[in-house]
Amino acid sequence: MEASQIPMNFTFRSADGREDFLVAQANEIAVGWIDKWPAWQSGFLILTGPRGCGKSHLAGVWQTMSNAILIQSSDLAGLSIEALAEIATTPVLCEDIKPGVAETEMFHLFNLMVENKNSMLITAEMAPKQWNLTLPDLASRLGTIPIAAIEEPDDQLFAALVVKHFSDRQLAVTPDVVQYLLNRIERSFAEIARMVSILDKRALAQKRKINIPLVRDVLMEEQEN
Repeated sequence: MEASQIPMNFTFRSADGREDFLVAQANEIAVGWIDKWPAWQSGFLILTGPRGCGKSHLAGVWQTMSNAILIQSSDLAGLSIEALAEIATTPVLCEDIKPGVAETEMFHLFNLMVENKNSMLITAEMAPKQWNLTLPDLASRLGTIPIAAIEEPDDQLFAALVVKHFSDRQLAVTPDVVQYLLNRIERSFAEIARMVSILDKRALAQKRKINIPLVRDVLMEEQEN
């Protein structure tokens, strides 16, 4: 039996020249934190959420607002105190922090940022307690930072994201196709992106429209494999 229709009344947030960001219950707390800057009490925020949930998009909005420099997790390893001190003279966006991060360098950067009264936004799939940190002082410092978590999409956001992924590829699909997908694929950001990409490639290869018969064929193949 088909699930009931999901109302697709969602909000588009302008993202400073980037593609529109969809605001829904799953991410509204995170969006609120970004909007609240620079009035972060500690000057720091950790933004968490699963792959593909829009962390980097929101972080990019904040980077534009704050004129922050971008540091990837892998960039920290081996940085000298002098290099870290130079970085800490401006707001910093630390992207994709994960287990294995250079703990000593991150600890020094944190302290330098506090000393300079600059802001730092950290993005990660998991909260610091799951990073398997071995440096107690770093774990203690990170434990004081507020965490804004983006959850897996609810039905409303899920529907909006399916439409948006098709739209980003300049693909027009009917509401019945969107609803058909909603009822049959995993509720995750990553799965939306994966499935829309597969449908786009299949439609091009077979010169077919993206309709329910095509979606059904792809889903049946997925099940068989």
